[in-house]
Amino acid sequence: MKIPQSKIRLLTGRLVTILLNREVSTMKSNTQNTKIEAITETTLVLGIDVGSETHYARAFDYRGIEYSKKPFKFSNDEAGFVMFKAWILDIKEKHGKDKVVPGMEPTGHYWFNLGKFLQDNEMKPVLVNPHHVKKSKELDDNNPTKNDRKDPKVIAGLVRGGRYMIPYLPEGVYADLRTASNMRFQLQAELTRIQNRISRWFNIYFPEYKTVYGQPDAKSGMLILKVAPLPEDILTLGIDGVNQIWRDAKVRAVGKARAKTLIEAAEHSVGSKEGEISARMEIRMLLEDYESRNTRLQEVVALIEELVKKIPMAEKLLEIKGVGIKTVSGFLAEVGDISRFNNPKELQKLAGLALVENSSGKHKGETTISRRGRKRLRYLLFEVAMSLVSKNPEFRELHSYYTTRKLNPLKKMQSLMAVAAKLLRVFFAMLTKGVDYDPKKLVGDIKRPAVYLQVA
Repeated sequence: MKIPQSKIRLLTGRLVTILLNREVSTMKSNTQNTKIEAITETTLVLGIDVGSETHYARAFDYRGIEYSKKPFKFSNDEAGFVMFKAWILDIKEKHGKDKVVPGMEPTGHYWFNLGKFLQDNEMKPVLVNPHHVKKSKELDDNNPTKNDRKDPKVIAGLVRGGRYMIPYLPEGVYADLRTASNMRFQLQAELTRIQNRISRWFNIYFPEYKTVYGQPDAKSGMLILKVAPLPEDILTLGIDGVNQIWRDAKVRAVGKARAKTLIEAAEHSVGSKEGEISARMEIRMLLEDYESRNTRLQEVVALIEELVKKIPMAEKLLEIKGVGIKTVSGFLAEVGDISRFNNPKELQKLAGLALVENSSGKHKGETTISRRGRKRLRYLLFEVAMSLVSKNPEFRELHSYYTTRKLNPLKKMQSLMAVAAKLLRVFFAMLTKGVDYDPKKLVGDIKRPAVYLQVA
C-alpha cells in the first residue's frame, strides 16, 4: 500500500515536533528537579532584597519556616558584609545547617559585590527572575505591595521551589574580556548618539554638506569643519584654502575638484543663518567628543584583540568566512569559559534560542524561540547570521535549504535563527574539541532524506 506524500509529510512533521517538545520538556524537568533536590533539610535558604546602599535579608528552612525574627538590614560595604556573614553563621549554628543558599534578584550592578563576597565565603549565590518575583508576591496576601519585608520572603520561596539560576562570575581573561566588551558597546552607543547630533546640526546649518560627503564623519570633511564649520566660513577659505588644509594634513584622494564641489555647496546653502556663534561652538564640541570617544574605542578594540589571543582556539573561529573579531570577542565575553557547558543546547538556552511551544488542549501552537537569556548574545548571533548568509557559501546554502525544503520550510527570520543556532554548535565543537572549521561537513549535514524516510 502506497502512502500519499502529503500524509508522510504530516506524520513526519508531527513526530519531529513531539520529539523536540519531549526533549526540551525533559531537559527542563531534570534541571528543575536538580535544583529542588539541592535544597535539603540541612539547607539554610536566604532571600535578599538588594538595594543600591542597603540590603535586607530573611532566613528560612527548606519548608519555608522562618528563622529570622525580622529582616536583617545591612549596608552595601565591607562592614555590612561582615555583619551579614556573622548573622548567617549564627543562624546556621543555632539550627544545625551545613549549607547556605542565598538568593537575590539581579538588580542592575548592585548585586555584584555582594555576590562576589558570598562566593568567596563558600556561599554561592543564586539569582531569581525579577519577573517571577513580581508575579509571585501576591500569592500570600493578594497584595502587590513591594517592601523590604515581603520581597526577601518571595525570593526565598522561589529558591526553595528551584526557580533560580546559578550566576556565572567570569574570572581572569574572561572577566577582562567581558568588561572590555561592555566598554566597546557603550562607546559605540555614545558614538552613534554623537553622530546623530552632528547629522542634526548639518540639517539645520549646512544641509548641502551631505551631497558632498555621504558620511558626516569623513576625515577630509572633518578637517574643514574644525576650521570652517559654516558655509560662509568655507566661502571665506576659498578653493585654495580648503585644498591647502588637506595638503597640510597629507590627506589623499582629495584635491581642488573636491574643494570646488564643497565651495559650490556652500554657495547655494539654505542653512540657517541665525545663532551662528552658538552653532560654531556646538559643532566644535561635537567633533571633539566624537574624536575622543573614537580614540577610546580603538584602544578598547586593540585590548579586545589581545585578550582573544589568550583564549585557546579562539583565533580559529576567525577562519570562518563572515565571522570577525567583533563576533568572536562578543561571543566569548557573553559566554565565558566554554568548558562550563555540557552541550550546545545549554548555549542555545543562554542565548534565548531554545525552542518553546504555546499549546493548550488539542491546540498545538507555533514553536518559537524562548527569547529568555542574554539579549546581547542573541542580537550578536542574529547579526553574524545575516553576515554568514551573505558572505559564506556553505551557510548561504544552509539558509537556502531551510527556506525551500519541502518538509517544514522556514520563513526568512526563522531560518536566520536556525543559522545562528547552527553557528553556536560549530563554535562549541571547535572550542571544546579543538577541531578546525570544516565547510564540507557543514554542507554534508544539510540534506538528510534517509532520516525522513525512516521516520515515515
